[in-house]
Amino acid sequence: MRLIQKPFPSAARPLGDSLLAPLAPLAPLALLAFFAAAPAHAQTASPRTSPLGWQTCQAMKSDPAAQLSCFQQWADSQAPANTPSPSLTMAPANPATGQPATPVLLLPSLNTEAPDGKPIGCKNTQYSELSRFWELQRGTDCDTFSLRGYRPITLAVSTSDSVNMQPSSPALGHTALTAQPYMRTENKIQLSVRTKVAKGLLKSGDNDEDDHDSVWFGYTQQSYWQLFNGSISRPFRTTDHEPEVIYIYPHQIPLAGGWNYRLSGLGLVHQSNGQSLPLSRSWNRVYLMGAAEKTLGQDSGLILQGRIWDRLKESSGNDDNPGIENYIGRAEVSGSWQINKANTVGVTLRHSLRKEARGSARFDWMMAPASSPNYTGLRYHVQLFSGYGDSLVDYNRKRNVLSIGLSLVDW
Repeated sequence: MRLIQKPFPSAARPLGDSLLAPLAPLAPLALLAFFAAAPAHAQTASPRTSPLGWQTCQAMKSDPAAQLSCFQQWADSQAPANTPSPSLTMAPANPATGQPATPVLLLPSLNTEAPDGKPIGCKNTQYSELSRFWELQRGTDCDTFSLRGYRPITLAVSTSDSVNMQPSSPALGHTALTAQPYMRTENKIQLSVRTKVAKGLLKSGDNDEDDHDSVWFGYTQQSYWQLFNGSISRPFRTTDHEPEVIYIYPHQIPLAGGWNYRLSGLGLVHQSNGQSLPLSRSWNRVYLMGAAEKTLGQDSGLILQGRIWDRLKESSGNDDNPGIENYIGRAEVSGSWQINKANTVGVTLRHSLRKEARGSARFDWMMAPASSPNYTGLRYHVQLFSGYGDSLVDYNRKRNVLSIGLSLVDW
């Protein structure tokens, strides 16, 4: 009689070990049948009464096939209802050796999913960067209401060519009455998170490669902290709050040059600094977006993304910052190049789409620490900004800013 053994859960071994001594006289096949059928919690559970005890099966030494069947029935009576029982089949005869057909015991196989029982989902690197970031496919789904990173979470030291000591706006009563002795070197802190609140509204499928649309809620907070300015008690110079709702619709449209158009989106965003007059600044806008990507290698690729927005109109009495879109802009184009697993560079350009040609340019370089195991989300981050809108209170003031620090990207 030959045995073909499939892997069985390691949690079932303790009971088998405890009964090994009394079953030593039995054939190894009986032991394997017992082990496969023993439940994981059998050490604490009381065995159920069975019409056939294992002693009865042991006495059937003269008929191995009947003895095996007896042990299988006894084992089935000990297992809970949801435990898969081993199956008995016949192995074909081997003409080369002249051996006849023999009974073969097939034990239940082990589930080979991830160790924690959860799908890899949005961390599965077999999918593209955009697909993982926005969970565009079923195989990249990390379910709803799980917290994920959005923009980089940053702690940096920033220095600039100027600092706005007395912010002003054309709106009545929106100019600071006195100047503050702010320093040009300060700390920059950015927090940014998001969560998927709905999925599969208009597009879905049952296969891992199928695209799914989704709705997201994001929140970003950026602060400038006068940490080194002890003479005025190290205040936060400004803090901007930016909640937004985003709808993402996935595509897979091949473009020239190996590019793939992956998504379109619609967003509604509110941005304000939470201040009272005269420093209050805020605006609301709705935007359209689209993104494409190109794979260059296993750990290298390009992403190109565009947004165009329209400001929601406010009455003159409620408008804290008239003409803000003529400074910060009405559209942006951003591109990123993942050079390898450790290095990424990106450029973001904003433009007012008017003759004044105001806007901004931002350059980012992120590098994973060499000591970071498996290149986690921690990055060294260098950023250079030039233009309008570095913060809301500076929306109509142009400045150049260099920031160096640490960032945590999508996690």
